[in-house]
Amino acid sequence: MQDHDSHGPNEPHLSDDERRASGFRVRREVLSDGHVDRAIERTTWLTEDFQDFITRVAWGEIWSRPQLDRRTRSIVVLSSLITGGHHAELRMHLVAAHRNGLTVDEIREIILQTAIYAGVPAANAAYRVAAEVFGDGSITPPDPD
Repeated sequence: MQDHDSHGPNEPHLSDDERRASGFRVRREVLSDGHVDRAIERTTWLTEDFQDFITRVAWGEIWSRPQLDRRTRSIVVLSSLITGGHHAELRMHLVAAHRNGLTVDEIREIILQTAIYAGVPAANAAYRVAAEVFGDGSITPPDPD
């Protein structure tokens, strides 16, 4: 049985400030400094709590857990976003997946695999988004917005 008290950054004794700091570090490494800086610049009174939440929880807790590497997490995220039809987030995470070590060919295969379980229309839309991101098959995608 796994010890559930040794999760790294998401241990119960860590403060919100420590989770936030870890979250910003991981978020910048996965999405890029430019992306995070733009997200911070666009933060308003309406979205400030949400930005803090995703930084602390999504990035400071979940993405920081040691049980899955970032490459594997990107595979899970791409599949989930394709299934949910979340194309704006998919665009951002296609670039992040490449930053996390997935090749364009592997991403193509993930979309194909997802078609079997999420449906052909979901995969078709994902291929359109991937074509916008990767264009001519270049292995250097643009910085996410």
